[in-house]
Amino acid sequence: MIGACLLAGIAAGHAQTTVLPYTPGITQEGVTYYLPQTMLSITVTATCTTATPGDLNAYAGRYLKLNDVIREKQVSWVIDDVSITPFGVPDTSKVYSIPLKKATTAPLVSLSKNGLLLAVNSQVEEEPNPKDPNLNKEEKSLLNPRDFMTQEILMAGSAAKMAELTASEIYDIRDSRSQLSKGQADNMPKDGEQLKLMIQQLNTQEEALLQLFKGKTEKVTRSFTMNFLPTKNVKKQILFRFSTELGVVDEENLAGEPIYIDVVNQKTVPSEQTDGKKKKTDEQALRYNVPSDVTVKLYTRERKLAEITAPMGQFGHVDILSSELFNKRTSTQVLFYQSTGGVKKIIEDYPGK
Repeated sequence: MIGACLLAGIAAGHAQTTVLPYTPGITQEGVTYYLPQTMLSITVTATCTTATPGDLNAYAGRYLKLNDVIREKQVSWVIDDVSITPFGVPDTSKVYSIPLKKATTAPLVSLSKNGLLLAVNSQVEEEPNPKDPNLNKEEKSLLNPRDFMTQEILMAGSAAKMAELTASEIYDIRDSRSQLSKGQADNMPKDGEQLKLMIQQLNTQEEALLQLFKGKTEKVTRSFTMNFLPTKNVKKQILFRFSTELGVVDEENLAGEPIYIDVVNQKTVPSEQTDGKKKKTDEQALRYNVPSDVTVKLYTRERKLAEITAPMGQFGHVDILSSELFNKRTSTQVLFYQSTGGVKKIIEDYPGK
């Protein structure tokens, strides 16, 4: 959504655009805009693996010679990926108002729906903020062993008897599949497609019944998104914790291993100049951010999870665009980066002129 507002420009060749710090009730009626500070959207993608023992796991060795089976329920979380995405949010300490003056030719200004300055003399599409991907990928067994049990198995009076009958059924399934594969079955299918279907059905029956002995393993992949606003250099700050049994937990939950964040300002821009000349022209200029590059790293005690270096408005300084730029050429276009408030492009004339 684009907020397009008409702002004060030139008045009969003499009036100038004036930009003042905004204080409700004091400034003239006009358009207020914010410069952004750069927020980080951090998304953790993790997989939970749940191993559940089968009801007949105690008899796996006796009847099927299976020793490597699940004996007790286990839940294990593992981090698959961590991503960091910068986006802009209003910096309430950097809010300005452009008064609307009478008898002026007003340039067009595009604002985001939350008041960020996007462009002057141009309409641009607002970039959507990162959203939680709501990833919920599941790998669960849809097989219910009881759907494949014979009446005799279901009526067994004890677990031992049920295990014996189920194992016998598994061996019968394997024998039938072997005969089909060798072409020795009494009722052989008429074509290859039917043969393939019959073998597939036998495989499904065996897999379902084997779950009673071997157990089953299910996986669920999910995403967890949090926002973090860097305001200063930090070293080894705990952002959140991660538990192999619980997944992502709060930073105060000691059940999880700490996930650290480092923030380092690379100081890629000089400090703001405050000489008298600039102070004098401050009230007659449009503000924008000069962002500095900042390196952000997420890591555990053993490994690095993610690292980016990106410009951030709050680590640089505010500069000005001379009002003469708009007063002399009202067609001059200026586009700003929504995530940092820095100048993206200056175009002196509209395309086609």
